[in-house]
Amino acid sequence: MVEGLAAAVAVIALLRSNYETTEFVRFGSLLGLAVLQAELSRSVERLRRTLCDRPHINMTSVWTFAGVLVLPQGLALALGLLIYLHLWLRVWRGMSHRPAYRVVYCAAAIVISCLASGAIVSGWNGLPVGFAGSLKIVEAAAVFTVVNAFVVALSVYLHTGAKAPRALFGTGDDNLLEITTLVLGTSTALGIVHAPALVPFVLLPVLVLHRSVLVRQLEIAANIDGKTGVLNAHAWHALSERELMSAARAKSKLGVLMLDLDHFKQVNDVYGHLAGDVVLKAVAEAISEHVRDYDSVGRFGGEEFVVLLPGATETDVLPVAERVRRAVMALEVEVATASGPSVVRGLSVSIGAAVYPSGGTVLERLLHVADSALYQAKNSGRNRVVALAAA
Repeated sequence: MVEGLAAAVAVIALLRSNYETTEFVRFGSLLGLAVLQAELSRSVERLRRTLCDRPHINMTSVWTFAGVLVLPQGLALALGLLIYLHLWLRVWRGMSHRPAYRVVYCAAAIVISCLASGAIVSGWNGLPVGFAGSLKIVEAAAVFTVVNAFVVALSVYLHTGAKAPRALFGTGDDNLLEITTLVLGTSTALGIVHAPALVPFVLLPVLVLHRSVLVRQLEIAANIDGKTGVLNAHAWHALSERELMSAARAKSKLGVLMLDLDHFKQVNDVYGHLAGDVVLKAVAEAISEHVRDYDSVGRFGGEEFVVLLPGATETDVLPVAERVRRAVMALEVEVATASGPSVVRGLSVSIGAAVYPSGGTVLERLLHVADSALYQAKNSGRNRVVALAAA
């Protein structure tokens, strides 16, 4: 439906528009800059695309939104389509997680976003001017962002069933990046109208921004466990040490949970290790969804996980642990096996809890107490929560 709508409006817009030589020059300039930027940052974009596990923000809005502001609708839509065609041919083609149908859908989303935002500034002779004109540009940027985010989120939801805002719309940093590209797009449009010779210099901040975003993604990737998507042991330890020092200064409490999947070896033996990895990821997601928003989940090793609960008292820790335990019990994980798809059910988790300062005043002591509680939960029948204080 989205692609059909985009194709229809693109054809109608192209046929209904009347073009002048100046508009073709602006169109060619924006397309040339977009192609040059994509070529100069091919390796950066490919690596960013590989690292990203949620809606991906690229640099195309710099050029497409500038086109919305300075081009007739037909040329603005054609600009977006050609930019995405070039990206497919030169950057994304051959990447297993960037198949052609996704590129077509994203291009359709850009067409619809350009059309919706272009309707805000249509009728102006050139760029909107004055205070009222500035508000129109801001309104057009907001419409562009909202429409594009909604169309992409619709695709993610229908494809994966995900409901978490992060999965559907990306993180705050992702959306800030999109807003930044729209600001650069506005600057590009102003340059094309008032100082065309300066427009190529927009490439420099775009390229630097693209590379800096990649650096940030690499930093995040270094702290994330590749199989489960939660913090790795090193990152969780570093974060926990900082939170523990903050708790000591504020004389507040802090909780630690240690979790171990019961009989996980049977999952690997029956369904295979690849299926076991899928189960581990599902369990990590269940833990993350059922702890508090500001808690930190990490993979301790194998099928063991840890959770840091800042500010949690003995009264707070047990309800969180029980929510997690029940969530894991309710999981039904579809996995691929040699004999075809199968569903893993009947999972359970044993949980040990400790609270600062009664459970210890240093992280290693807290972990030792939580680990002792975990083994007590294992020895008393599994699938339960046990909390201990330091001896």
